[in-house]
Amino acid sequence: MAEKPRTLLEKIWDDHFVASDPGAPAILAIDLHLVHEVTSPQAFTGLRSRGLKVRKPGQTVATADHSIPTLDPSLPILDELARKQLAQIEENCREFGIPFHGQGSPTRGIVHVIGPELGLTQPGMTIVCGDSHTATHGAFGALAFGIGTSEIEMVLATQTLLQRQPKTFRVQIDGRLQPGVGAKDIILALIARIGVGGGTGHVFEFTGDAIRALSMEERMTVCNMSIEGGARAGLIAPDETTFAYLAGRKFAPQGAAWDDAVARWRKLPTDAGATYDRTIVIDGDRLEPMVTYGTNPGMGLPISGRIPSPADLEPAAREDLERALAYMGLQPGASIAGQKLDVVFIGSCTNGRIEDMRAAASVLRGRHVAEGLRVLVVPGSQQVKKQAESEGLDSVFKAAGAEWRESGCSMCIAMNGDQLEPGEYGISTSNRNFQGRQGKGGRSFLASPLTAAASAVTGVITDPRTLVGAASQPSAVEAH
Repeated sequence: MAEKPRTLLEKIWDDHFVASDPGAPAILAIDLHLVHEVTSPQAFTGLRSRGLKVRKPGQTVATADHSIPTLDPSLPILDELARKQLAQIEENCREFGIPFHGQGSPTRGIVHVIGPELGLTQPGMTIVCGDSHTATHGAFGALAFGIGTSEIEMVLATQTLLQRQPKTFRVQIDGRLQPGVGAKDIILALIARIGVGGGTGHVFEFTGDAIRALSMEERMTVCNMSIEGGARAGLIAPDETTFAYLAGRKFAPQGAAWDDAVARWRKLPTDAGATYDRTIVIDGDRLEPMVTYGTNPGMGLPISGRIPSPADLEPAAREDLERALAYMGLQPGASIAGQKLDVVFIGSCTNGRIEDMRAAASVLRGRHVAEGLRVLVVPGSQQVKKQAESEGLDSVFKAAGAEWRESGCSMCIAMNGDQLEPGEYGISTSNRNFQGRQGKGGRSFLASPLTAAASAVTGVITDPRTLVGAASQPSAVEAH
């Protein structure tokens, strides 16, 4: 009898299934455990209290990213909590024999940036981290998701995890993106369409011509924000683009092992005839640059749009929008374009890679940021920083009046002084715009690096197509 056609998710799940009791979560084998300084201390304390060791230290990799300052690394760390967290993870990794990319390491950076660039992230893997945006690694065809502190301890001790198998949700992006429209706009358009809970209980699998045309770094941006649409993870099937990115990276297979790995990876894409629990289709030809206006990533609209009115919504949604607009200080019916800004942040695990730096520099080259505007450009890793500097991108940013920083999470989570002040407006390439996320009382708009850079030039939210000369296109999303 022929095997039942399976989706990418089902293949990875089946390959890592260990055991389960009826009605109970499955025991799932974990290939790679990524660790950073904020969510791991309690887990290591738990191991010590129970007299346990890390089961497979070689399949655990740690870095410092959330608490690390992005100013001159030779300066003392003023934030006491950050200083303690950085000292603690270094001690924990030394005690338990875990590879650590810490302060001073040329391979340090945001955990979801260094995993792929070092070749640690590979197709078909199960990958976990105590961080919501672990879904980033799904761009390689890996099942990757965030876990909590007790789960971190379980993975450290057993290299397994209790999980229930999610449902499948196909997100098909047809057509071709227009100039000025990028990966960030795809994922913001999806979340605006389905809401922040639209993917609950599912794993997104992104398909379609517009997805296949994306680079690996763009695919990472799309998968990164799957969690913001409520999904457990995001997936993109591996292909020649994936293999070309991984080839030759430090921890990728080499020689005959590489050939064997690619042969396995080619079998991962969803089989013809496999069925998904849900499907949505988006016309990529008609997408515009997107920007959020509210206090969750689902409150987004095309940059040519206007702030919606609470009066047009059902009562429950009306109250949410009223609260969001009150916090943001925005008026229904107003254009989102032209909104005044105080700060621009370009960076994060969503958009802190070298292609993001190049995109922002392409807009800022030969231009200057608006008077009185603060612009922070923060590379996602020290390798990204080194590459950007070798291409002269740092000089472009500095000449434009922007701040060029060391790598780290930075303003994405308002650490070490990289934050909005109360009442300030900031446009950010990061992934969350919750109240206070980027500074107490700060008001955040999420957008792509192109949109953020264009807005830096004008001092207001600006359609990047007005600076790159691309014609405006209507927006349309079709759901099934």
